[in-house]
Amino acid sequence: MLHISNLSFAYPHGVVVRDFSAQTAPGLVLVRGGDGRGKTTLARLLAGELAPDAGHLQLGGVWLHEQPAAYRQQVFWEDQRSAAHDALTARDYLRQVKRNYPAFDEARLDQAIEGLSLAPHLDKNIFMLSTGSKRKLWLATAAASGAALTLLDTPFAALDRVSIQFALELLADAAQSSSRLWVLADYEQPEGMALPVLIDLGD
Repeated sequence: MLHISNLSFAYPHGVVVRDFSAQTAPGLVLVRGGDGRGKTTLARLLAGELAPDAGHLQLGGVWLHEQPAAYRQQVFWEDQRSAAHDALTARDYLRQVKRNYPAFDEARLDQAIEGLSLAPHLDKNIFMLSTGSKRKLWLATAAASGAALTLLDTPFAALDRVSIQFALELLADAAQSSSRLWVLADYEQPEGMALPVLIDLGD
């Protein structure tokens, strides 16, 4: 589903990935790494948001370097450090995402809103949300998007225990998907789950 060919990327202070190749099927895989090892950078590379120094990415038969817009239309990714959506309410953000993803699943969204206790926050501007509430919003949107490739960056951070449990159930379901690929970037394997490791960036 995702074909990574000889991917390389480095910052002036160090290499994130060098000549990395892999092929993945639908389901859930882990990008593991410690602080500052490049988890977010790798997610941005896979999303087509950051250009690699070398190598190519293919998703669903579409090469990023040949058809960048068509590639990115298959991907759900939100950089949690970005302020791009801050002026929107959470509800307006969800409407915007729905327009961009033909396979958007309203029933899945409703389930995630309930499971993550998001309903009281839907009419707040995103800049007003706590870190935990923002992560809940991205997680609910990711679940509903129907995107071929969904990238999640440390989604459990700042979540309450009930929301963590819901997120674990969501990821357990994602691991069984036959049509979507989920890439989880985190420090370690989720509790109670043994996932295939796409790449280990080290500690």
